[in-house]
Amino acid sequence: MGRITSYVALGDSFTEGLEDPADVGYRGWADRLAEHIEAEQPGLRYANLAVRGRLIDEIVGDQVPQAVALRPDLVSLCAGGNDILRPGGGPEVVAARLEEGVATLKAAGAKVMLFTGFDLRQVPVMRLAHSKIEIFNLHIHDIARRHDAFLVDMWPMAVLRDRRAWNEDRLHLSPDGHRRVALHAAEVIGLTVAEDWREPYPPLLPPQWTDARKDDLRWARQFLGPWISRRIHGRSSGDGVDPKRPQLAPLDTAS
Repeated sequence: MGRITSYVALGDSFTEGLEDPADVGYRGWADRLAEHIEAEQPGLRYANLAVRGRLIDEIVGDQVPQAVALRPDLVSLCAGGNDILRPGGGPEVVAARLEEGVATLKAAGAKVMLFTGFDLRQVPVMRLAHSKIEIFNLHIHDIARRHDAFLVDMWPMAVLRDRRAWNEDRLHLSPDGHRRVALHAAEVIGLTVAEDWREPYPPLLPPQWTDARKDDLRWARQFLGPWISRRIHGRSSGDGVDPKRPQLAPLDTAS
C-alpha cells in the first residue's frame, strides 16, 4: 500500500503482545510492525486497542467503532481465536461476525489486515480445535479476498511450530515469535525488511520422553488448569484491563 500515516491494531492477547515484555507492559508483533512502518515512513501515529481475552463480539462491537472514530489508514484485525477455542464456537458464526467488522472498517476508508490462526496440532489440548481452526482459516481467506484485505497467513509458517517461538504457557508467542510475525506482516504490506522471518532455528535435540511428560504435567498445573477454571467461572484474563495505546500517537509518546 502507499504511505501509512496512522495504524490501529485490534484484537486480543496476540495483538496486545502478551509474553513479549517491554519496559512497561508488553511490546508484541503489532508494536514491532509499527516500528517497521516508522523506520521506512517516519511520522506514523499508532494506537493499539487490543485486550487479552476479548471475544469476537467485544472486538467487533467495541474496538471496531473506536477504530472507525480514529480514521486510520491501516487497521489490523485479528479476532475469533478465543471463540474458536471455546466449546460451541462455530467457525461459520465467528467468521460472519468478523466479516461485519471488516466491512465496517472498509466502509470507513481503512485498509484492513487480517490473520489466519496458528497450526496448533503439536500443542496438547489445543490440537482438539485443529479442525475448527482450519475451517475458520478458510473463511478468513474468503473474507480477505471479498474485501481486498491484506492477509498474514500464519497457518503455514513452519518456523512457528518450533517451541522456541512460543512462551512456556504454549498459548502466547515468545518475543522471537512476535518478531517473526511482525516481519511477515511488514512484508505483506510491502515494507522492506532486513531480516527473514523464515530463517530456521538452530537444530535442537528433542527432550527425553520422561522430561517431556514432566513438562506437560507442570504446564497443565501452571497454565491449563487456571485457563479451564476461568472458562468454567466465566472470567477473562482481560477483566479490568484497558487498552495500552487507546489513542493515535507517535511511537515515542506514551498513551
